[in-house]
This record gives sequence, C-alpha cells and structure tokens, in this order.
Amino acid sequence: MFQALSLSGDKPDQYAQLLEQARGLMHGERDRTANAANLSSLVFHSLPDLNWVGFYFFDGTELVVGPFQGHPACVRIALGRGVCGTAAATRQTQRVPDVDAFPGHIPCDSASRSELVVPLYAGDTLVGVFDLDSPRLDRFDEADQRGLEAIAQAFMESMGPD
Repeated sequence: MFQALSLSGDKPDQYAQLLEQARGLMHGERDRTANAANLSSLVFHSLPDLNWVGFYFFDGTELVVGPFQGHPACVRIALGRGVCGTAAATRQTQRVPDVDAFPGHIPCDSASRSELVVPLYAGDTLVGVFDLDSPRLDRFDEADQRGLEAIAQAFMESMGPD
C-alpha cells in the first residue's frame, strides 16, 4: 500500500521528495488515467494553497478534462485558448501570477487567482497538460515550476515508450 509522507526541508528538497513519491506511486503502472488520478491526488494533498490539480488530455481536436482534484472543471478547452490551451499550443509551461491579467483566461473556478500549466508532449505529439490552480495570487515561483515540470516528466515516463 502506498503512503504519502510529509514533505520537509526547503522547496527544492520538498519537490525532490514529492517526485520520489510520485515515481513510487506510478511504478509499474502504465495506464495514463490511473496515474493521472493518483498523481493529481498526491500533489493536491501534498502542496499548500492549491484549489485544483489535474490533467487535460488532447483528443486530437481539443483538450478534454481528465482526472483531477478540486471543484468541477471546464470540460473542453480549445488549443491556444486560456492558460491550458496556450501551454498546449506553445509547448511552454505557463506560470501565471494573476489569472485575471492573463488575456483570454477561462475562469472555471472563480476562486483561482494564479495558475501553472505544464504541457505534456511525447516527442512532437501533444498528450495534454498538467494544470494547477491556487486561490492565492503569485502562488507559483521558479522552484515550483521546476519541481512540477519534473513531476510531469515522470508522468510521461510512466507511460513508457510507444
């Protein structure tokens, strides 16, 4: 049975511990839905000041909500629209200190004030995005971005080469 451990130390240490837990949680499992569900829960319950953690998967046309923790979410997001669609279209992590200042932000949860979205690509193929929202302005910094990008990479690696 998997048991999450409390994180300790500075932020980089905490992300290293969280990454180790994430890899342990996903070890031996290649199903993306199962891993996305467990990873969303692990991150949501491990990091402070989050109100939504989850995945949107690309269906060939648009992003469709996948496993998550938090309030009900927008179901479909067009590429290039909002923070998630922008991350997917640009292939770049979007770290937004104030979502109200982001052009075209899609307010799925009115409590969200900042957001970090990591695009998920397998080579040149868009898989989806890993999305985190916070009710706190400027919640995410460079250490968060690096740590969450590493966790997103571990998620992609869990599916194995195909």
